[in-house]
Amino acid sequence: MKITKITVVLFLIFQHASYSQGKITKAEEDLNKENSTTSRSHSINKSTTTYNNNDSEGSFLSDVIGGLFIQLFAYTAYGVAIESPFEINHKASGAYLTKHPYSNTNTGKYSYDWNDNTEIFTTTISNRLIYESNSVYGNHLNLDMRFLKRIALELDFLQLWEQNTNVPRNSLGIYTALAKYNRVRTERFNASWGLGAAYVAGHVNKLGFTYGLSAELFFAKPLSLESNFTQTLVNSETINKFNGLLNYHKKQYKYILGYEHLQIGSVPFSNATVGFGISF
Repeated sequence: MKITKITVVLFLIFQHASYSQGKITKAEEDLNKENSTTSRSHSINKSTTTYNNNDSEGSFLSDVIGGLFIQLFAYTAYGVAIESPFEINHKASGAYLTKHPYSNTNTGKYSYDWNDNTEIFTTTISNRLIYESNSVYGNHLNLDMRFLKRIALELDFLQLWEQNTNVPRNSLGIYTALAKYNRVRTERFNASWGLGAAYVAGHVNKLGFTYGLSAELFFAKPLSLESNFTQTLVNSETINKFNGLLNYHKKQYKYILGYEHLQIGSVPFSNATVGFGISF
């Protein structure tokens, strides 16, 4: 009986040790998996590739209708991604960048009027510590540059560390660059989308395509709610980064408290986060 109990305890310890083998190590293994693609040969039936001259009229109608659908889709996609005709005459269409949120006004990052708070180019640097447990923690550094009212460039660096008594110390760095379009630019709410790339360091050393979405609501001076999401495609896996942040703005500074969730391959990281930012 004692031998059985000892065996069970040893098994549980082994299971814990194997899991503690390292979340970062497991994530790196997932990202290093190559896409397994198999080539297939397809036989094409000649009867489907032969066309009658009698079908020329039907083909003409299909081309015309198909062209109309393509134009309609392009028009709709432009309206969703860039600006719809209904927004052109709204004040938000020509909103100006502010020096920083709540600067002498109750507005956020945009203002409908040109005033002493207006800027052509703004930069915000923020740094947040992220913490999951005593063995897994990290740092998140972000640089956001806005110009020409609607365009932005975001540079982001996420560094994770893992230190466990069962495994050697490990770390993973993710560098991300996004070209962003500020789609919604009201005085109280702004939202953007972006496209770019990310480089995963550590034992991965791979580059992946990245897209992102972000939004911020300035609901009551001096507070704002902010959320950001990015997804990076690496081999057959993805890296998902999502956060929900409460910002306290004071002059050109902001104090940050929130939650950040990471999914690297099949490995999740749930982190509390706290930090500081400055705009200039």
